[in-house]
Amino acid sequence: MHFSRFGLAFDYPDNWSVDVGDSAGRHAAVTVQSPDGGFWSLSGHAPGGDAGELSRAVLSQMQEEYRDLDSETAEDVVAGHTLPGFDMNFYCLDLTNTAQVRTLETPNAIYLLFCQAEDREWDRIAPVFAAMTASFVSKLG
Repeated sequence: MHFSRFGLAFDYPDNWSVDVGDSAGRHAAVTVQSPDGGFWSLSGHAPGGDAGELSRAVLSQMQEEYRDLDSETAEDVVAGHTLPGFDMNFYCLDLTNTAQVRTLETPNAIYLLFCQAEDREWDRIAPVFAAMTASFVSKLG
């Protein structure tokens, strides 16, 4: 399937559900959820801000929610673009979970990407998250 709204465009699996939002015109957001509960989220923010501050805010929120959260800085290189952020591991309902937050700065926007899944699903779904991210970045030009 192909998503294209709010200046956000990417491909995603046919059997995943999509939820869109617009935060009072400040930023556009879309979340795509797998049938098993994992999800990938993308939001676009006005340029000129601090991308690192966005990813640190997500990390801080996760640390408040999950006291046993382990995190480390991380980055991905996708289509020649460096996406810095954090990898996180934590327990939720006695299950281990993995999450990633990444940012991408362009002249037109700062993009925040977040994905999360229970670890039994993570190994299978992480390549799908990566493909969705690559699809998004490649469509930026």
